Amino acid sequence: MPNHPTILVFDSGLGGLSVLREVVQAQPDTHYVYVADDAFFPYGHHSQEALIARVVPLMGELIAAHRPELVVIACNTASVQVLAQLRDAYATPFVGTVPAIKPACAQSTTKRVSVLGTKATVAREYTRGLIRDFGQGCEVTLVGSPELASLAEAALSGESVADDDIAAEIAPCFVGDAADPAARTDTIVLACTHFPLLLERLQRLAPWPVAWIDPAPAIARRVSDLMGPTGTKADQPGATLIFTSNKSHRLNGALTPFFGGRVPA
Repeated sequence: MPNHPTILVFDSGLGGLSVLREVVQAQPDTHYVYVADDAFFPYGHHSQEALIARVVPLMGELIAAHRPELVVIACNTASVQVLAQLRDAYATPFVGTVPAIKPACAQSTTKRVSVLGTKATVAREYTRGLIRDFGQGCEVTLVGSPELASLAEAALSGESVADDDIAAEIAPCFVGDAADPAARTDTIVLACTHFPLLLERLQRLAPWPVAWIDPAPAIARRVSDLMGPTGTKADQPGATLIFTSNKSHRLNGALTPFFGGRVPA
């Protein structure tokens, strides 16, 4: 039997599946362990101190149990608040998820960009530093959504989520003259990995067309750089899904595409 490498993908819930999907496509010959820390969800409602106290020891347990070659922190909030401490604590390589402000500002033609994240992500000095370093003269609006991550989690779980609830969360992102395409927001950074799970609805509910920037493809490229050449899907390894609440998952049909066709154990 081949000895497949293991990548551990970590998020507060199911939002990191948007990152996992891209990483699996880039590294198909890898065993995946996806960990949803749903017992502490949502991360955006916790202080940095509470997240450090929660995530750092939990990650030590996960690394000891699964011995991954690499860990992807598929969560903006955890990355901007805990990633430095994780790298200090463990020798395992980490790939984080940070707001894609640099590419968003580089491609904006109206120079009006919004960053849609959790309240914790947009409040962090790290995020403001990205704007200072890579804003390229753009007017950047920071929007801390209190509920969109929970709405995405509910929608993926098969619950009914009203369009009005989603529209209310994204409305502050749309700044400027709605009647003048040259004087309004044209680019929105999805600074929470849950949000791409709602992308089709975000596009439909937007008051005008914008470019939605998902960091997942860039994360997958970084993982490939660190992991090296990949094999093929001919000898496909498995995948494991873990909820820290120890609840059983009944979403195999919905989850399989994110795992590259695998049925997570």
